[in-house]
Amino acid sequence: MRDEVRCAAVLVAAPASGQGKTTVAAALARLHARQGRRVRAFKSGPDFLDPQWLALATGEAVDALDLWMTGEADCRARLHAAARESELIVVEGVMGLFDGAPSAADLARRLGLPVLAVIDAGAMAGTFGALVHGLKTYEPGLPWAGVLANRVAGEQHGAMLQAALREPADWLGGLPRSGGAGADFALPQRHLGLIASAELEDALARIDAAADALAATPLGRRALADLPQVHFAAPPVAAPRARRLEGRRIAIARDAAFCFIYPANLAVLQQLGAQCLFFSPLAGDALPDCDALWLPGGYPELHAPALAARDDLRVQLRAHVAKGRPVWAECGGMMALFDALEGADGAVHTMWGLLPGRTVMRRRLAGLGPQQLAIGAHLLRGHTFHYSICQTPLPPQARSARPGQAPRADAGEALYVQGPVRASYFHAWFASAPDAVVHLFGGPAPQADAHG
Repeated sequence: MRDEVRCAAVLVAAPASGQGKTTVAAALARLHARQGRRVRAFKSGPDFLDPQWLALATGEAVDALDLWMTGEADCRARLHAAARESELIVVEGVMGLFDGAPSAADLARRLGLPVLAVIDAGAMAGTFGALVHGLKTYEPGLPWAGVLANRVAGEQHGAMLQAALREPADWLGGLPRSGGAGADFALPQRHLGLIASAELEDALARIDAAADALAATPLGRRALADLPQVHFAAPPVAAPRARRLEGRRIAIARDAAFCFIYPANLAVLQQLGAQCLFFSPLAGDALPDCDALWLPGGYPELHAPALAARDDLRVQLRAHVAKGRPVWAECGGMMALFDALEGADGAVHTMWGLLPGRTVMRRRLAGLGPQQLAIGAHLLRGHTFHYSICQTPLPPQARSARPGQAPRADAGEALYVQGPVRASYFHAWFASAPDAVVHLFGGPAPQADAHG
């Protein structure tokens, strides 16, 4: 019988995006991991990039926690499992603390995770106290850990910020501006968010520098036992998944162009019995001998010339499709399958030609937010986030919809179908409807599904 377990835990949140949540969450995790403790990190809400930095800090896979997309039961089960084998759990919030429905605050209240607020205080003094008071008291019942000021100009500035607080115990210290004392721990960004940690040679050095700065704060000097302790109740024992993809080999593109992969999605495929075969189109890998193919999202627009040069892979993909073998392509994976990709600079690159038409990069967001997509009688939950648009003569076979809404012809993300190819800007969370996943990858027809 798995009982309730107790573990140090915080949810790192902020009043808005861009305040330094990922830096602080990664620094806190890294600080304790360097001391030999096992630390698990999670990311609130849909995200592929922040988790890469948290995984680098902890050395452990990072899963999503989202009360709608993954579901409360899934969140509780993952946190309980992490608490059984870890000494510290760090959850990074999403956007501002109260932004979205459900929000990071909803997650904190529902799961009892004390909020560690991070505020960019670089251009404020007394207002810092008002902002902290608002975050702490705006909604009743919010578990609270304290506040860390970010981008503090110096000792005098930090003293002003501390003095502005109504509750002195809320002060957990301040981080200096990155580079201000010779230590560079800024995490660079591009159009979809943070640059992937694997793209930077000094990624770990940046996290270490942030951890060093955090070590000098009251938060960093706290012993593990002095951090907020949370009790995680044991979830109901889940029935094992039927292995309905037993023996099926699923090839999965995985490299800098196709890097948006939830570790939990791989776990679902393996639990269903599939064998996952990874290959890198950028490295020149051939398509593995497989029964089905998954092209995840990523950055094909940044690697379009290299992908366009893969004439050999283009031939292999066409042979795969000619045999009627399934292809599931999400967002960037779909972009690689059209005839052409037009970059933000107007350059046009010939892509792999399994779908007619082109995708065109824009400088503004073209899609953002939670979505659900019907596959047969089953609803996959997930999200969308992209800057490109699709120009194709293919009519959508279906469209995704906002949570709780019916699909509309003028909204949501299109699902394009061409032979055994299914493609969409929609990113799926496989555990929300495993039977739909079986269907996507060519398994037996799905049975009744309780999700949705």
